Amino acid sequence: MRLTKMHGLGNSYLFLDGMAGPVPPDEVLPELARAVSDRNFGIGSDGLILVLPPRDREAQFRMRIFNADGSEGEMCGNGIRCLARLVFDRGYTRDTEFVVETKAGAIRPRLHLVDGRVEAVTVDMGVPRLERGAIPMAGPATERAVEVPLRVATGAGSAEEFIVTAVSMGNPHCVVFVDDVDAVDLQRLGPAFEHHPAFPQRVNTHFAQVLGPSRVRVRVWERGSGPTLACGTGACAVAVAGAVTGRTGRQVTVELPGGPLEIRWEEDGHVSMTGPAAYVAEITYDPH
Repeated sequence: MRLTKMHGLGNSYLFLDGMAGPVPPDEVLPELARAVSDRNFGIGSDGLILVLPPRDREAQFRMRIFNADGSEGEMCGNGIRCLARLVFDRGYTRDTEFVVETKAGAIRPRLHLVDGRVEAVTVDMGVPRLERGAIPMAGPATERAVEVPLRVATGAGSAEEFIVTAVSMGNPHCVVFVDDVDAVDLQRLGPAFEHHPAFPQRVNTHFAQVLGPSRVRVRVWERGSGPTLACGTGACAVAVAGAVTGRTGRQVTVELPGGPLEIRWEEDGHVSMTGPAAYVAEITYDPH
């Protein structure tokens, strides 16, 4: 099995090219994702992404993403930037802007070329949703989950109250603004947020420190993968949360452990994200 390892700011994925040939059946994909993502017994990644022909006539490609734990996600901002570069580099399209079908809906990446080479990718990430029913989050479906208290079990029978803003970017995010992200015990708090009963589909959690009106520093706990170096949809959620709570403007640099992403919440309500996509290796994987 041929796999391509790519990363967006250190958020790494293994890509299986379903444009070039058949892919394994659905029933084996979760186990395949767990096996190849394992950093000791597999190749090591934050998940497995399938590049597929579209089902939607308006799209040119389809993306499926499986997290490192085998669960299927709706979308991945860093992953779709890598996918956009991969399909262009392999000659599946000569367009520099096209539509990718995802479980979160149609996503439109735009390639930035320098001397014919992809240097960066801007992605129209769609319109964020803040209503509890859209995230989803427990509570009145039409109520916006902006600066709301959330009591989180922090171990040994104790709990702590956090003020959170929840955002859907096609997948669920919980943003917690803190004074110092380095002081956050991510290994302890990440799982407690991810599996909190308020989030029936689990949740990606982002601890964010505002450095100024146009700059935010973030640490990430991704649903199904744990701590990662970057999260594209999460960076968008942080930017939206910063704007709606008055902490930032609508254009921000989100500093992630793997590097910065440029996020703009456009006047039409869409969020755009710009960042790199890089290759790591071409791999022949033997599942036996």
